[in-house]
Amino acid sequence: MEHHIAILPAPGIGHLIPLVELAKRLLMHQLSITFFVPTDAPPSKAQKLVFESIHSNKINHIFLPPPSLDDLPQDTKIETRIALIVARSLPSLREALKPIAATKRLVALVVDLFGTDAFDVATEFNVSPYIFFPSTAMALSLFLLLPKLDETVSCEYRDLPEPVEIPGCVPVHGRDFFDPVQDRRNDVYKWILHHAKRYRLAEGIMVNSFNELEGGALNALKKFELGKPPVYPVGPLVNMGGSSIGSERNECLKWLDSQPLGSVLYVSFGSGGTLSFEQITELALGLEANEQRFLWVVRSPDVVSNASFFTIQSQTDPFDFLPKGFLDRTRGRGVVVSSWAPQAEVLSHDSTGGFLTHCGWNSILESVVNGVPLITWPLYAEQKMNAVMLSEDIKVALRPKTRSEDGIIGRDEIAKVVKDLMEGEEGKKIRNRMKELKEAAAKVVSEDGSSTMALSEVTNKWKNKEKI
Repeated sequence: MEHHIAILPAPGIGHLIPLVELAKRLLMHQLSITFFVPTDAPPSKAQKLVFESIHSNKINHIFLPPPSLDDLPQDTKIETRIALIVARSLPSLREALKPIAATKRLVALVVDLFGTDAFDVATEFNVSPYIFFPSTAMALSLFLLLPKLDETVSCEYRDLPEPVEIPGCVPVHGRDFFDPVQDRRNDVYKWILHHAKRYRLAEGIMVNSFNELEGGALNALKKFELGKPPVYPVGPLVNMGGSSIGSERNECLKWLDSQPLGSVLYVSFGSGGTLSFEQITELALGLEANEQRFLWVVRSPDVVSNASFFTIQSQTDPFDFLPKGFLDRTRGRGVVVSSWAPQAEVLSHDSTGGFLTHCGWNSILESVVNGVPLITWPLYAEQKMNAVMLSEDIKVALRPKTRSEDGIIGRDEIAKVVKDLMEGEEGKKIRNRMKELKEAAAKVVSEDGSSTMALSEVTNKWKNKEKI
C-alpha cells in the first residue's frame, strides 16, 4: 500500500503556496498527499487556482467546512483568527481523515507554523507529527527560543536596550521581532507562545531555507539539544512559473521584453501589503526623481501598512491615489499596474535588475533563485527580521532609512537607494552575491543536493515508521 501524507496549511494563500511546492517535491519520493484546508469562508479563486495548477492525481485536497467565529470581536487580530480557525477545524479534520486512514497507509501529518494543535489528531491516528516552517531559519530559531525568552524577560521585547542573541544569527533588536510578539498582553502573543511551546512535540521540522543562505542559523538549529526535534532545510521551495494569464500579465511582460538587460526595478509589496497615502506619494515621487526604469504593483492605501491575509481588497482604483501627472511624467520608463503582476515571470525576466520588496519569505526566495538583488521595505509579520538578515547578515539588500519624525521613507532616500542598487558600487557587490546564491539554490535542489537529501531523510523516516 502506498505511503500517504496529510498536510494541514494555515488559512491564507501565502501559507498554502510553499506547502504545495513541498507536496510537488514529495511526489518524487513515491508518496501520495491530501491537503486538508481550513477556511473561514468558501474557497477563494486563488486557492482553487493553486490546486488546479498541480496536474497530478497523487495530490488531492479537501476544503474543511468553516468553523463558527461568531463569538470573536470585530477587531480580532488576524493571527488569532488563523489560530482559532485551525483549532476549531480539528473535529472536521478527524472526520475527513477517517476514510483516508482506512484505505491508505497514512504515515505523517505535516502542519505549518500555526497548526500544532493538530498534533493531538496525529497521535490519535498514530502518524508522525511534522512541522513545515515556511519562513526563515532565523524566525524558526526565535520560535524555539521564545518560551525561554518569555520566562526570562519581564518587559516588552521592543523595550530591551540590547539586541537579542538568537543562536547562529546576527543579533536582532526586540523592536524588529515579528509583529505578533510585540504586545505580550494580547491574545496573539499567547497563541504564538502556545504554538512555540508545542514545536518540541514534532518528530521533525522542515524549514524553507538552505545552508548557503542561512548557514549560521541552520548549523545552530541542527545541533543536538535534548527535546528539540531534528531540523531539515528543504528549501528553496518556490513557484517558478505562473499559470494566471490576463491583460496585466501580457502588458507587464511585453513591456519588459523591450527594456535593456537588468535595467528595471520591480516594486511590489506581496499579496497583501498596503502603504499609507503619504507613503505612496513619497514612493511615487522617489521613483520619478531617480529616473530608473520601474514596474510598480500599486494598491489603494490603508491607514497603516498591513496584510490582507484573506484577500480583502479595496474597491477604489489605486491609480486615484498617485500624485497628479505622475503617470504621464514617467510614461515610457515606468509601468504601473493595479493590485497584481505575474511575479514569478517578472523576477525571472532578463530585464529585471532589482526588487523593492516587503520581505515576505516567498518573495525573497523567488528573488534568490533568480539572482535579483533587493531593496527591503518590511511591513508586517516577520518581515523586519528578514530585512535585518538580508541587509546585515547575507548582504544581498539595501535598506532605506525612515524619517525619525514620522517613520515615512522620504522621496530623496528612495531615489538614492534605488540609484545605489541599480548603478552603484554597493549594488554591484549585492548583485554578485545574489549570483552566487542563485547558483547555490539550483545546486541544493538538484538530484544529490543538500535540500533534496534532507527531504529524502524525512521521507525515509516516514516510510520506515512501524505501525504499533
